[in-house]
Amino acid sequence: MDKKIAIVTGGASGIGKAICKELSSQQVHVYLADINAGDGKRVERDLGDLATFVHLDVTDAAQVTQTYYDIYNKHGRLDYVFNNAGIAMYGELHHMTLDQWKDIMDINVWGVIHGTQAAYDIMKKQGHGYLVNTASAAGLGPGPITSAYATSKHAIVGLTTSLHYEAEAYGIHVSTLCPAFVDTPIFERAHAIQIDKNHILNQLKNQKLMSPETIAKKAITGVHKNKVIVSSIPLRRPLDIFFILFPPAHRALMRMVCKVSRNANTR
Repeated sequence: MDKKIAIVTGGASGIGKAICKELSSQQVHVYLADINAGDGKRVERDLGDLATFVHLDVTDAAQVTQTYYDIYNKHGRLDYVFNNAGIAMYGELHHMTLDQWKDIMDINVWGVIHGTQAAYDIMKKQGHGYLVNTASAAGLGPGPITSAYATSKHAIVGLTTSLHYEAEAYGIHVSTLCPAFVDTPIFERAHAIQIDKNHILNQLKNQKLMSPETIAKKAITGVHKNKVIVSSIPLRRPLDIFFILFPPAHRALMRMVCKVSRNANTR
């Protein structure tokens, strides 16, 4: 039987890299797609014959469609697609420009839409497949001081949870991955707008960060169980219930987040 085929965008680092490693350990041939050729080639070498790096700018719809179809046409199948590429952005909304909004939306929202459209068309033709879009815990609730990032991730949760039910008729499993605090380079690479990023990073050191390898295993296990939302927060449902029953506690927490983050303001 031919090996299963996967595409992972943002596969050169962080969660994407860990997903590539986990899939290859299961004898899936992974196409790790990333705009960072240097890191992508290094991951390709590390994983050996079960990995192929492809340079991909997810903001380019035509390039995404061409890449996905080239891989499908080469192998005659496309079993997994993880639309995982994304960026983070810190800062209050009144400090942001429309260009900064466009930067994050082009990658985090349109990049996922481009990948979803291409993968879904292919999987619908073949009658099967696993389609996974990476959102965030920030897509499940408010994200003060990261409003642009939270907006982009809420969009992905809405897109993917809706498609989950549309896709059932075509034999396609669709899930959204909602990690919380995972030890990846996304925090260091985040665009900080009039805010001291070091202050934010120091706050993160107080959090217990999950390893990318752990969330990758959770992701693939959850996808195989056809979960709509795969979350790295063990108590997500109890917390949801707690905040619904006790909204003052939720408001107090969000206000504390604002207060702590504003201490990092550079103005």
